[in-house]
Amino acid sequence: MRFSACVSVLRSVGPVVIGISLGFTLSLLSVNWTEEACYLDGKEAEDVTSGQDGLLKGARKPNSISTGNEVESEEDLEPRIVPYKQVQQGPTKKVFRAKYISTELGMRERLFVGVLTSKNTINTLGVAVNRTISHHLDSVIFFTGMRNRKVPHGMFVVSHGDERLIWNMFQNIKYILDHYINEYDWFYFVQDDAYTEADRIKGLVDHLSMDRELYMGSPEEFIGGEMEGKYCYGGFGYILSRTLLLRLQPYLENCRNDILSARPDEWLGRCIIDYTSTNCVSEFQGLQYHHYELGKNSDPSKEQSEQFKKALTVHPVSDPEQMYRLHRHFTEMELQKTYDEIAKLQAEIKNVSVVAFDGNRSSQWPVGINPPFEPKSRFEVLKWEHFTEEEIYSCIDGSPKCELQGIDRMDVADVIEVAMVELNKKYKPILHLKKQQLINGYRRFDPVRGMEYTLDLQLEVVNQKGHSRSITKRVHLVRPLSRIEIIPMPYVTEATRIHIIMPLTSQDRSSVDHFLEMFASNAFETSENAILTFLFIYDPVEAQQVNQNDIFAGVKAQINTYERKYPTVKIPWISVKTETPSQIKFMDIISKKHPVDSLFFLANVNTNVNSEFLNRCRMNSINNWQVFFPIHFQDFNPDVAYHNQQHPATVDLIKDAGHFDRRAFEEACFYNSDYMATRTRMVADIQENEEILETLDIFDMFLKYSGLHVFRAVEPALHQQYSYQACNPRLSEDIYHRCVQSNLEGLGSRSQLAMLLFEQEQGNST
Repeated sequence: MRFSACVSVLRSVGPVVIGISLGFTLSLLSVNWTEEACYLDGKEAEDVTSGQDGLLKGARKPNSISTGNEVESEEDLEPRIVPYKQVQQGPTKKVFRAKYISTELGMRERLFVGVLTSKNTINTLGVAVNRTISHHLDSVIFFTGMRNRKVPHGMFVVSHGDERLIWNMFQNIKYILDHYINEYDWFYFVQDDAYTEADRIKGLVDHLSMDRELYMGSPEEFIGGEMEGKYCYGGFGYILSRTLLLRLQPYLENCRNDILSARPDEWLGRCIIDYTSTNCVSEFQGLQYHHYELGKNSDPSKEQSEQFKKALTVHPVSDPEQMYRLHRHFTEMELQKTYDEIAKLQAEIKNVSVVAFDGNRSSQWPVGINPPFEPKSRFEVLKWEHFTEEEIYSCIDGSPKCELQGIDRMDVADVIEVAMVELNKKYKPILHLKKQQLINGYRRFDPVRGMEYTLDLQLEVVNQKGHSRSITKRVHLVRPLSRIEIIPMPYVTEATRIHIIMPLTSQDRSSVDHFLEMFASNAFETSENAILTFLFIYDPVEAQQVNQNDIFAGVKAQINTYERKYPTVKIPWISVKTETPSQIKFMDIISKKHPVDSLFFLANVNTNVNSEFLNRCRMNSINNWQVFFPIHFQDFNPDVAYHNQQHPATVDLIKDAGHFDRRAFEEACFYNSDYMATRTRMVADIQENEEILETLDIFDMFLKYSGLHVFRAVEPALHQQYSYQACNPRLSEDIYHRCVQSNLEGLGSRSQLAMLLFEQEQGNST
């Protein structure tokens, strides 16, 4: 029994004992036995125990050894207070940043296009090339030896002043290396007698590695066959990589001096092969440079070969008409390809929606278009507009019904035409539908998908046997929002000087004091780059009494006071006499007294002008491109907005304090050159009707006679105090009506006016 008990104990304890023993054994075996003493800085350590022979006694080599100077070591560990010494700040260096983020980050555009043209063809084939590719590509430059005095509109032409072909090719490459080598990854050169499918060229370079030395085009043998390698034939164009041009740059002068050739494309090919050992290729990384040689007097619409359909370039093109026919043919091919892709995607969406949780209901109509906007409250419900073929029941001026005209009439006609085409496409050849009339039409703008239409059409249905009957059909259509594009705008700065023109009549004198006080704090004290000019408007009676009783004498005295207070400020003023105040007549006088490049801001005496708005005036007014008509924030009549309340010292931009006055057009920002050009176009109409100068304002003039963008937007920084405007009945009916409406809408909000009427009714009833 005792033996069995001992065995059981050993079985349980034995593994533990064996494990501990094995651990000790392994630890002893892992000790680093050493026979050398430890030294620190060449001296033997004093605190290390040594054996008889100076050896360490069976211990591990220590990781760190004390220096033996315990006093110094303890002192080093004691905290010490280090006195703070202020660092002398040197003069701050001005950091120069790049104008664009892409420049600072070293980002480059993908493709540069250089078109090789001549003096004789730039106005024909050159213009045709520009019209067919320039709106598809970011940068297109035309290179020529000599050029005519007048350059075609919308073309960037570089002339080298010489008709030698080899010299011009050398200058072309040199110009690229000097101006554009750091801005683009790929450089495409083509002659003006070749048609280029711009989107395919862009697609090709988008799939090429930018760090490769690539010379791509249509390979040709050198004339005579003596030289090895192939060059790219210039007729079909060729692509050069930035890496290749950088490697060629040091040897470009050698190529000009040493290589003789009759053809510029062959000269360039020999230069590239001699100094970079790069041959022309038509295929790279599985991508093919497709081209097609067009036969003489051939019709593009009859070309059916696969090589033609895949071509990036087509050569030779004999005249501009053939260039436009090619462009139309390739555009129709790409458009049909896009329609086929859309149909394929729609079919795939329908197939996938079958297995979705909601089944076919998960596929919105039209397929691929965003689902309709879902309002979160009744205030977000989108409004439907009812219309017929002649009238619309939602008018800008608030009228219940008005005539359908202009762009709205074209929109309705286009929608009805599309509806009939789609209906006939659906029911032919069994039925043929003819429109009799539009019974009802509804439309609304959905911000997430576009314009939606619902049409109730009365149709005549004719079957294959000739029998007909009249039916009513409801159709739904959507004009989807297209792809959003960033429109390139000319570069403008905030450093332009603004000439602020302030017209004053006898009714405006009481507001001048407040205007000058605010303008002085916002502009004079901040040295704003602006010049204030007053325009004193006298009627004939006031003008006769100007020497005895000048109605603007007080204003002129205030001007002198501010000029003395601010010695660097000059406030010029001009006096005019007229029976009918007209903006155009006033600006005719102002325009003649200022340089052509002057920027005008036509202001109102009740407006608070500040630097924030003046900068927006500079940015939104673009010479020979755009004029700016801001919509100021107009305060409500304080007696209405703050009825039985104390009037606040400052007014915030809230709906109960005022509104953006869409009826006001007197404030405007524009350049003198744009005004003069627009005014010149009015000459013919003025000769027929001189009263047009009094019936039009500046806004209508720019809208009717200029080809400029008329930009109109709300401007929170342009704040105008409440004032009742004296509407002149001598002006046009539209201007007079706008003035009256502005006065009425500026009284107060609907709720405030309703409350006043309610209180008045309550008072009358009691």
